[in-house]
Amino acid sequence: MYLIRGGTVVTADDTRRCDVLIDGSRIASVGPDLEVPMGCTVVDADGLMVMPGGIDPHTHMEMPFMGATASDDFETGTRAGLVGGTTTIIDFVIPTAGGSLVEAWRDWRAKAGKATADYSFHVAVTHWDERVHDEMGVLTREHGVNSFKHFMAYKGALMVDDGVLLRSVKRALELGALCNVHAENGDAVAYLQADLLARGITGPEAHPMSRPPEVEGEAAGRAIAIAGLLGAPIYIVHVSTKDATDAIARARSAGQRVYGEVLAQHLVIDDSVYQNPDWLGAAQHVMSPPFRPKSHQTALWAGLASGQLQTTATDHCCFCAPQKEAGRNDFTKIPNGTPGIEDRMSVLWHHGVGKGRLTPQEFVAVTSANTAKIFNIYPRKGSIAPGADADIVLWDPVAERTISAATHHQRVDYNVFEGMRVSGVARSVFSGGRLAVHEGDIRAKRGDGAYVERPCFSDTFDALARRRASSGTTA
Repeated sequence: MYLIRGGTVVTADDTRRCDVLIDGSRIASVGPDLEVPMGCTVVDADGLMVMPGGIDPHTHMEMPFMGATASDDFETGTRAGLVGGTTTIIDFVIPTAGGSLVEAWRDWRAKAGKATADYSFHVAVTHWDERVHDEMGVLTREHGVNSFKHFMAYKGALMVDDGVLLRSVKRALELGALCNVHAENGDAVAYLQADLLARGITGPEAHPMSRPPEVEGEAAGRAIAIAGLLGAPIYIVHVSTKDATDAIARARSAGQRVYGEVLAQHLVIDDSVYQNPDWLGAAQHVMSPPFRPKSHQTALWAGLASGQLQTTATDHCCFCAPQKEAGRNDFTKIPNGTPGIEDRMSVLWHHGVGKGRLTPQEFVAVTSANTAKIFNIYPRKGSIAPGADADIVLWDPVAERTISAATHHQRVDYNVFEGMRVSGVARSVFSGGRLAVHEGDIRAKRGDGAYVERPCFSDTFDALARRRASSGTTA
């Protein structure tokens, strides 16, 4: 049992100075001047903000991809997340080509058993047949899955066509599950990649040239149109462009249920990194979508501040130097992915709250509460309230640190934020009621994390059902 004494509790809804009592894995009480129960450990939070633990809705731990496997596993990746204030991740189950969704989910559950923090899963749909249709039902009914991922990119590997997307979105709507979309026009990307290679442009600088903003904007608009045709909600992952941000804003202004996610990396890093004369330095930034010209960052920040974009993530997918070297002579073979889970919260605080782009309450909304609401685990996650999971960060808003691969806990040999000085540090982190990190001391253990089941039919689906009923339509 712990009593967090004298901090300022900040949620997405309010800010107040009060104490928080933790009993077991849950929050027992929140209020001013709480009595200290017998045998309770008091944690002094004077001068600190007491916030819900961060939720990263987009990670890839030990993911097999492009001939390599991501270097952070569920133990090391979630531990790094805890150090930075992230207490829950939603990772991605990727079935083998033509394989079973349920078997893939079981494989990922086995890998994730060593996680030090809580975890949940989106499950990717990469093809369509009757087994996929049936297994989507099994996953929602029996395994606590309420979201399915679709790649509109990576032609010849993970990419689905519009026919698969239509069928999967329709099936998910029936089940009360949300579809996630990686929005890039995979056919256009494949064409541009082949053209660049034919012209002898083989280095990392070709990566953003093969995936210009237009391919993201087109795909986002197409996914939104498909969802609108069916009357289904849609969630666009790692929005990196003004084009996609505008498409989401137009749809939302027309009353469509569209959600947008932004990566911390895209908010502060621009495409100049691909001009690094050091091949490896440029290759380390190869991820999809790629980093964009600075002008797109303005749109992303505005989207977060206005509520047109709702969540922040990292797409944490680490590949070390020897793995990146696989694409030394062909940029299309550089494993796509960068780290970020340890630094998301600090980067968002420093460049968001610190620069007046976000309020502290908006920070909580985009780092935890909105994700919890969209994926139907609120108020269990993303809140500081009696009965909620005791996932809590004691946040020092003025403490500073310098981000570096030399000191981070991610299992990767570089950091895209290298040398960035940021304010905002997680002093103590509670995960499931355990004091997981305290003043730099990592106490979380392998296997401490728990699988989080997410029920289907969130309030969004209830609202959509009422709309269909009132309009007399089926979509």
